[in-house]
Amino acid sequence: MDTIKLFCPATIANVSCGFDVLGLCLDFGDEMIITKSGQQGILITDIIGEDLPLEVKQNVAGVAGLALLEKINPDFGFEISIKKNIKAGSGIGSSAASAAGAVFGINALCGYPLSNKELVYYAMQGEALASGTQHADNAAPALLGGFTLIRSYDPLDIITLPSPNELYATVIHPQIELKTKDARSVLKENISLKKATIQCGNLGGLISGLYTNDYDLIGRSLHDELVEPIRSILIPHFAALKQAATDSSALGSGISGSGPSVFALSRGYEIAQRVAKAMSAVLQQTDIPFEIHVSAINPTGIKILS
Repeated sequence: MDTIKLFCPATIANVSCGFDVLGLCLDFGDEMIITKSGQQGILITDIIGEDLPLEVKQNVAGVAGLALLEKINPDFGFEISIKKNIKAGSGIGSSAASAAGAVFGINALCGYPLSNKELVYYAMQGEALASGTQHADNAAPALLGGFTLIRSYDPLDIITLPSPNELYATVIHPQIELKTKDARSVLKENISLKKATIQCGNLGGLISGLYTNDYDLIGRSLHDELVEPIRSILIPHFAALKQAATDSSALGSGISGSGPSVFALSRGYEIAQRVAKAMSAVLQQTDIPFEIHVSAINPTGIKILS
């Protein structure tokens, strides 16, 4: 195998109560073609759909790929072509899709020396270029599928979680750019014990709900005590979008990653579509362009298309 074509999925990080430790995988995303090259190293040949740097050390896919090459040290190189369907700065894992796709494809063309779980570390190196921190709450679900929990970053310990069959995500992306670095800069370094206790309870409740298929518990647990109150001021019409989701019977809603996308989880496709219609109506009354997605929880993550 000398060439591989990949589907690289969008993701939702944090999922309200799991800042930097919880994420889920969606069923729409980018495409990437990676080809073996006689020239060692990495060459990014083209990026379709977004104005992103082709310079390897300034591109998340390039940085992640180079980190992996230092580990496996093949005697050949790689050319990467990316078709971006996930807009940069959207809050649904654009950089993670590229970083995860690069390491997955390179690993596959080298005969799979590492597991997908081991690849998360190298994808995180690309994420650090985009956000300033090596977080895995997008890269892990992109590579592993479903819900993932990062129990620890040092050492890296990632746990895959189950997902109820009827769980659907609605994601609305107001097309304003909110860079992850900027969204992180507004966060507080210290939090109160009371807020930490509430957040821990919700995270535990959400994980328990995933294991027991308890949709009501999932809904009660989709509450962010720490980050949403601060970041929500950066997202236009955030309160109205959340209210629209609630009024349409969503289980709960919140900021997708660092925003500006807003997600809602629902039980069943019909409710998720109703939520999408209601959230769309909010932004249709403004001059803000947007995209809307309804997605099942993607159980597999990155996959080979050909």
